[in-house]
Amino acid sequence: MGTDQDRAKGQVRGRVWDALMEARAVRDASVYGRIPDFIGAETAADLITRLPFWREARFVKAVPDRAQRPVRGLALAAGKVVYMAVPKLATPRPFYRLDPAELRIAPDQAAVSKTAAEVAPTVDVEHMEPVDVIVLGSVAVNRDGVRIGKGAGYSDLEFALLTEAGLVSPETVVVTTVHALQVVDEVIPAGEHDVGVDYVVTPEEIIACPAPHRPQGLYWDRLPPEKITAIPALRTRQAARNSR
Repeated sequence: MGTDQDRAKGQVRGRVWDALMEARAVRDASVYGRIPDFIGAETAADLITRLPFWREARFVKAVPDRAQRPVRGLALAAGKVVYMAVPKLATPRPFYRLDPAELRIAPDQAAVSKTAAEVAPTVDVEHMEPVDVIVLGSVAVNRDGVRIGKGAGYSDLEFALLTEAGLVSPETVVVTTVHALQVVDEVIPAGEHDVGVDYVVTPEEIIACPAPHRPQGLYWDRLPPEKITAIPALRTRQAARNSR
């Protein structure tokens, strides 16, 4: 049984997925249950590269979703190191590290999530550099920077892990790329663990969001025991907490 907030988020997701499918605005055969691979993702990625924070960034943490592949490719082509999460954070070293100086394939190839998993080493949080930009995928987002993912919560967990390790600062910019149909003019329910975005970028528009919410770390009382058990990085941190 989900909470009222979970049900409200599900309703927003359903409306957006329906609208994208009706408009044929995605490359997915079916968009339900996933981050939409929206048409125009390449244009949205190009818009990000025109922003000052992007030009100055050296380290980018990006989701592995297809819609954000163009952003990952442009980051690598510009010489930026890209961190990408291992699926479901299922390994003790939960992030791939893509360093353009060490790659032997083209940036657009390395940006493919399956290829990255084959060519990039994994690292633990303690061996990552502070990140300048975090790129998120979204199902829906509003102009206040409140976003909804597909419901698994991994982007929020990744952000929390980086925050607790001191790798996210007030200067770290959080951005999401979406289709215009994913930008909703309504209040989106959010919890204290949900990550807000500084910028929403569509193929047509760059939206700066006022004072988005930033979680301060892991909220252990909100983590289901089965999720802690399934994620080695969480198990390790919980054990360290319990031994204090």
